[in-house]
Amino acid sequence: MNKQFTASDIVGVNPIVAMPFTQNGEIDECSFIRLLEHLVTSGANGATLFGVASEFPKLDDRERDRMAQLMVSTLAGSPLYRAFSVTDHSTEIAIKRAKRYQVLGADALMLLPPFFLSPSPRAVQEHIFAVLEAVDIPVIVQYAPGETGLSITPEQLAIVAERYPHAVFKIECNPPVEYTREFLRHAPQACVLNGYAGLYMLQILEAGGKGVMPGCSFTEVYVQIYRHWQAGEIQQAWALHQQLLPFIQRWMGHCEYIIQAEKTLLMQRGIIASDYCRRPGWTLDTADRQAITQLLHDFNLV
Repeated sequence: MNKQFTASDIVGVNPIVAMPFTQNGEIDECSFIRLLEHLVTSGANGATLFGVASEFPKLDDRERDRMAQLMVSTLAGSPLYRAFSVTDHSTEIAIKRAKRYQVLGADALMLLPPFFLSPSPRAVQEHIFAVLEAVDIPVIVQYAPGETGLSITPEQLAIVAERYPHAVFKIECNPPVEYTREFLRHAPQACVLNGYAGLYMLQILEAGGKGVMPGCSFTEVYVQIYRHWQAGEIQQAWALHQQLLPFIQRWMGHCEYIIQAEKTLLMQRGIIASDYCRRPGWTLDTADRQAITQLLHDFNLV
């Protein structure tokens, strides 16, 4: 029986799980299980499926249901909290999916607010409230204006924190530091995680954040940085993060770019069998592949 997680437990390193495919674009369940088993040994605190890095728009409902069930069963009894992202643009469907994931055994949810056809701020707020009211497990409310085109002020987000103590917040505007400081000024009790590949991981921790939600291909590096921070070894944390920064800065130029780079890293490490991404996607060049080889060497991940 897995423990009941609260919002204050959703901390540390919580990678977004990649979705492995075969070379013909079908889901590779064996690689998916192997990836989850790797994350259990990585030192991560949790794992989240159906984020942008999971290529969620390229999955059908049958595939989502199957992979959610597989993740719950594979991670049963592990110390990781298991979260699923609710990305539906219909409030009614989002509520149904949130409830289904909770019944399935999710420890937490992540919620991407609707943005297709530019709903009004009031409609977005009502959507967020409705999903939060539908479940009692922690819900990570995602703020990603670069990907969604939707802006939410720190004050608006603070209203969510005040009304719903089981809400957690993933801040991935660019840059997110001042936004996070202003948000926490209005909602000092809120739990904030940094997304955006952890580019601002340490600045967010300094501002009062509690963790990071990066990709999953070099989770151990984020774990090392976080553990240095937790141990008060601030210089070591900054040094390691600075070593990582050129790679993630390069790949975060486009979401499809870092998705492909992380898939190729996972394949190079022998964790998944293929680095195929469903199309449309991104094609890596020779310099990209050299950078991947360099990262594996620099962080001893070969």
